[in-house]
Amino acid sequence: MRDRDATGRARNSRPRDASGRPLPRGAAGVDRVPDDLVLPPDESVTEAQRLLDDGLPFQAHEVLEGAWKAAPADERQLWRALAQLAVGLTHVQRGNDRGAAALLDRAAGHLAEWDGPAPAGIDVPGLRAHAEALARQIGHAGVAVLTDADVRPRLRGADPL
Repeated sequence: MRDRDATGRARNSRPRDASGRPLPRGAAGVDRVPDDLVLPPDESVTEAQRLLDDGLPFQAHEVLEGAWKAAPADERQLWRALAQLAVGLTHVQRGNDRGAAALLDRAAGHLAEWDGPAPAGIDVPGLRAHAEALARQIGHAGVAVLTDADVRPRLRGADPL
Protein backbone atom coordinates (compact mmCIF):
# COMPACT_ATOMS: atom_id res chain seq x y z
CA MET A 1 0.00 0.00 0.00
CA ARG A 2 1.32 3.44 -0.95
CA ASP A 3 1.75 6.23 1.55
CA ARG A 4 -0.77 9.03 1.08
CA ASP A 5 -0.96 12.57 2.37
CA ALA A 6 -4.04 14.17 3.92
CA THR A 7 -5.48 14.96 0.47
CA GLY A 8 -5.00 11.39 -0.76
CA ARG A 9 -2.02 12.13 -3.01
CA ALA A 10 0.61 9.39 -3.17
CA ARG A 11 3.65 10.20 -1.06
CA ASN A 12 6.62 7.98 -0.41
CA SER A 13 7.66 8.48 3.20
CA ARG A 14 10.43 5.89 3.07
CA PRO A 15 13.91 7.22 3.82
CA ARG A 16 16.14 7.88 0.81
CA ASP A 17 19.85 7.58 0.20
CA ALA A 18 22.00 10.49 -1.01
CA SER A 19 21.07 9.80 -4.65
CA GLY A 20 17.34 9.77 -3.92
CA ARG A 21 16.77 6.02 -3.98
CA PRO A 22 14.23 4.71 -1.45
CA LEU A 23 15.67 2.74 1.44
CA PRO A 24 13.90 0.12 3.56
CA ARG A 25 11.59 1.51 6.22
CA GLY A 26 13.49 2.21 9.40
CA ALA A 27 16.84 2.68 7.63
CA ALA A 28 18.81 5.87 8.16
CA GLY A 29 18.57 8.14 5.13
CA VAL A 30 19.46 11.69 4.27
CA ASP A 31 17.18 14.57 5.19
CA ARG A 32 14.36 14.93 2.71
CA VAL A 33 13.23 18.12 1.07
CA PRO A 34 9.56 18.67 2.00
CA ASP A 35 7.25 17.91 -0.94
CA ASP A 36 5.60 21.31 -0.64
CA LEU A 37 8.77 23.40 -0.24
CA VAL A 38 8.63 26.60 -2.27
CA LEU A 39 11.30 29.21 -1.65
CA PRO A 40 11.79 32.61 -3.27
CA PRO A 41 14.14 32.44 -6.28
CA ASP A 42 17.25 33.70 -4.46
CA GLU A 43 16.74 31.27 -1.57
CA SER A 44 16.03 28.42 -4.01
CA VAL A 45 19.38 28.98 -5.73
CA THR A 46 21.21 29.29 -2.41
CA GLU A 47 19.67 26.09 -1.04
CA ALA A 48 20.16 24.15 -4.29
CA GLN A 49 23.82 25.24 -4.34
CA ARG A 50 24.29 24.11 -0.74
CA LEU A 51 22.82 20.72 -1.61
CA LEU A 52 24.97 20.37 -4.74
CA ASP A 53 28.05 21.29 -2.72
CA ASP A 54 27.10 18.60 -0.19
CA GLY A 55 26.86 15.97 -2.94
CA LEU A 56 23.04 15.86 -2.89
CA PRO A 57 21.89 16.60 -6.45
CA PHE A 58 18.61 14.71 -6.04
CA GLN A 59 17.65 16.99 -3.15
CA ALA A 60 18.82 20.04 -5.14
CA HIS A 61 16.48 18.88 -7.90
CA GLU A 62 13.58 18.84 -5.44
CA VAL A 63 14.31 22.46 -4.42
CA LEU A 64 14.61 23.56 -8.05
CA GLU A 65 11.44 21.69 -8.99
CA GLY A 66 9.55 23.64 -6.33
CA ALA A 67 10.90 26.89 -7.81
CA TRP A 68 9.95 25.73 -11.31
CA LYS A 69 6.37 24.95 -10.34
CA ALA A 70 5.98 28.27 -8.49
CA ALA A 71 7.74 30.44 -11.08
CA PRO A 72 5.98 32.93 -13.33
CA ALA A 73 5.21 31.45 -16.75
CA ASP A 74 8.07 33.29 -18.46
CA GLU A 75 10.64 31.76 -16.06
CA ARG A 76 9.36 28.18 -15.83
CA GLN A 77 11.53 26.81 -18.64
CA LEU A 78 14.66 28.18 -16.95
CA TRP A 79 13.83 26.60 -13.59
CA ARG A 80 12.88 23.36 -15.34
CA ALA A 81 16.29 23.34 -17.06
CA LEU A 82 18.01 23.78 -13.69
CA ALA A 83 15.98 20.90 -12.24
CA GLN A 84 16.96 18.76 -15.25
CA LEU A 85 20.60 19.65 -14.70
CA ALA A 86 20.31 18.41 -11.11
CA VAL A 87 18.61 15.20 -12.29
CA GLY A 88 21.45 14.69 -14.77
CA LEU A 89 23.89 15.02 -11.87
CA THR A 90 21.78 12.51 -9.91
CA HIS A 91 22.21 10.04 -12.78
CA VAL A 92 25.97 10.70 -12.65
CA GLN A 93 25.91 9.86 -8.94
CA ARG A 94 23.99 6.66 -9.68
CA GLY A 95 26.47 5.63 -12.40
CA ASN A 96 23.91 5.90 -15.22
CA ASP A 97 25.88 7.12 -18.25
CA ARG A 98 22.96 7.25 -20.70
CA GLY A 99 20.55 8.95 -18.30
CA ALA A 100 23.15 11.48 -17.21
CA ALA A 101 24.13 12.45 -20.75
CA ALA A 102 20.49 12.67 -21.88
CA LEU A 103 19.38 14.90 -19.00
CA LEU A 104 22.45 17.12 -19.21
CA ASP A 105 21.89 17.56 -22.97
CA ARG A 106 18.22 18.37 -22.35
CA ALA A 107 19.14 20.89 -19.64
CA ALA A 108 21.70 22.54 -21.92
CA GLY A 109 19.13 22.80 -24.71
CA HIS A 110 16.59 24.48 -22.47
CA LEU A 111 19.23 26.79 -21.02
CA ALA A 112 20.12 27.80 -24.59
CA GLU A 113 16.55 29.03 -25.04
CA TRP A 114 16.82 31.53 -22.18
CA ASP A 115 17.14 35.12 -23.30
CA GLY A 116 17.73 38.05 -21.03
CA PRO A 117 18.83 38.54 -17.45
CA ALA A 118 18.30 35.52 -15.24
CA PRO A 119 16.62 35.66 -11.84
CA ALA A 120 18.64 35.21 -8.65
CA GLY A 121 21.98 35.73 -10.40
CA ILE A 122 21.83 32.36 -12.19
CA ASP A 123 24.79 31.94 -14.56
CA VAL A 124 22.84 30.62 -17.55
CA PRO A 125 25.73 30.68 -20.07
CA GLY A 126 28.12 29.05 -17.60
CA LEU A 127 25.65 26.32 -16.65
CA ARG A 128 24.82 25.64 -20.28
CA ALA A 129 28.52 25.27 -21.14
CA HIS A 130 29.04 23.07 -18.07
CA ALA A 131 26.11 20.78 -18.95
CA GLU A 132 27.25 20.50 -22.58
CA ALA A 133 30.82 19.69 -21.57
CA LEU A 134 29.73 17.07 -19.04
CA ALA A 135 27.41 15.40 -21.54
CA ARG A 136 30.25 15.22 -24.10
CA GLN A 137 32.70 13.91 -21.52
CA ILE A 138 30.23 11.25 -20.37
CA GLY A 139 29.61 10.28 -23.99
CA HIS A 140 33.34 9.72 -24.53
CA ALA A 141 34.44 8.19 -21.23
CA GLY A 142 31.41 7.61 -18.97
CA VAL A 143 30.59 9.05 -15.57
CA ALA A 144 33.45 7.26 -13.80
CA VAL A 145 35.99 9.85 -15.00
CA LEU A 146 34.14 12.85 -13.57
CA THR A 147 35.53 14.74 -10.57
CA ASP A 148 33.73 16.24 -7.59
CA ALA A 149 34.08 19.68 -9.22
CA ASP A 150 32.38 18.36 -12.36
CA VAL A 151 29.26 17.39 -10.42
CA ARG A 152 29.09 20.52 -8.29
CA PRO A 153 28.44 23.33 -10.78
CA ARG A 154 28.25 26.91 -9.57
CA LEU A 155 24.68 28.07 -10.12
CA ARG A 156 25.75 31.70 -9.87
CA GLY A 157 29.09 31.26 -11.61
CA ALA A 158 32.58 31.22 -10.22
CA ASP A 159 33.03 32.10 -6.58
CA PRO A 160 34.44 35.59 -6.09
CA LEU A 161 38.08 35.69 -5.06
